This record gives sequence, structure tokens and C-alpha cells, in this order.
Amino acid sequence: MHSEQIDAYLRRIGAARPAAPTARALRDLHVAHLRGVPFENLSLHLGEEIELTEKALLAKVVDARRGGFCYELNGAFGALLGALGFGVALVQARVYDDAGQPGIPYDHMALRVRTDDGGDWLADVGFGTHSHLPLAFGDRGEQRDPGGAFRLHDTPEGDLRVVKDGKPQYLLETRPRELADFRVGAWYHRTSPASHFTRSLVCSLLTGNGRVTLSGRTLTTTVDGERQVTELASEAEVLAAYDRHFGIRLDREPTVGETG
Repeated sequence: MHSEQIDAYLRRIGAARPAAPTARALRDLHVAHLRGVPFENLSLHLGEEIELTEKALLAKVVDARRGGFCYELNGAFGALLGALGFGVALVQARVYDDAGQPGIPYDHMALRVRTDDGGDWLADVGFGTHSHLPLAFGDRGEQRDPGGAFRLHDTPEGDLRVVKDGKPQYLLETRPRELADFRVGAWYHRTSPASHFTRSLVCSLLTGNGRVTLSGRTLTTTVDGERQVTELASEAEVLAAYDRHFGIRLDREPTVGETG
């Protein structure tokens, strides 16, 4: 990523270029990304292809001002962090379902980030409602975050179980991976009828005082803990909501069932 691309990405998330790749800079970039780039699966229901290359991810997130799901958001954010001098490793995880069972390998992508002041962090801007700030990779105590109380537990196999408010979120493998390794997981989630992404629409963004989510035609806004749900009545209202709340301009409403 060259300097102009870095600057464009930083403008996209409303962040200043850090003077050095420190833990404080990572925290600032992490929350700025969550507030600037939505978690969304619209491509799956607009018939758009998903290409896991740095060029394609930057074109979508930065140039087209779209969001994406974990592979796209963490893939793009990892490229930005690497270009800014952070040590970045892509790591794969299996997401726990409601029954407490882990999903497929490469179910999820997260980032292990090292800073030049000795920090070792789990960064994740692609898991929807998750931690607002990076989690300390080596800390096994409770880590308080605006998004909840988190813990990282070692497993006998050498993996990490990421737990939020007492509920397991995903099982993280610590071995570094390449972006291309996640293609099979991305293919599964955009094509399989067993994937929750093919069965639902979501576009969600952290805000300064809560969160805004559009799921199909249901708009949910949370402000200072107060939740308001609005049912949108028409395609025009849906398209206006995507533009107003997420900065996403579409020429037609995405519908469940159309996959790329």
C-alpha cells in the first residue's frame, strides 16, 4: 500500500496518521475503523463477487466506501496496519454457535498485532458487536471494554478461546495465515445455505453513543442504552437509510436469496 492509499484509508475512517505504531495508536485506529466502516454482508445479496486480495479489499472499503464481513474488514485493516509499521499476522478462528459448538475452520479472520512499544494485541474489526478496543493477547484475566467483559483462555491444544460476558465467541488459532487461506471460508459463507450470512441481511455500525443496524427492512438504533426499532415501508426508505446511516449508496435494495 503506497502513501496516497494510506492517506485515503485514514480519511475513510476519520483518523490521523500515527507518529509511530504504538499501542495507543492501534487503539485509536481500531475504534475509528469500527465507527467508520460498517460490518455488512450486502455483497452476498447483491450478486457481487468477493475477492480476497489486498487490491480488491482496498477498492471496496476505501474507494467504494463500503463495508464487508470479517475477511474483508480485518483483511483491509491488517493491510493498513502493516503499511503503518505495525507487526500484523492474520489468524483464523472457529465461531461458536448458540449450542456452544465451534464452526468450520477459517470461519472467521482476526488479527494479531504487535506494536513497537512491546504490545501484543488481538485486534478484530470484523465480528459485529465485539470489543471496541484491541484485547491484550497475553492477558488471561478479565479485560473490561466498552463492548463487554472479555477473557482469553488457553486450550489444551494451544488455541485461545475468546469469551465475552461469560459466553464463548470463537476459538482462535495462533498460527499466522495468509489472506488466500481464507478463501474457502469466504466461499462457504457466501454460498452455503447453512451459513447465517446467506440467510439474513445485516449492516451494522458502532456510533459514538451506541450502534445502528439495518437488517432487511428493520432499522435498530441504540443511543445511550435506549433501543428504538423502526420498520421501513419501502425500497426508497431502505436505500435512504443505507445512505444516511452508513454512507452506502445503492441503486437497488438487496434481498435475501441472491448470492454472488
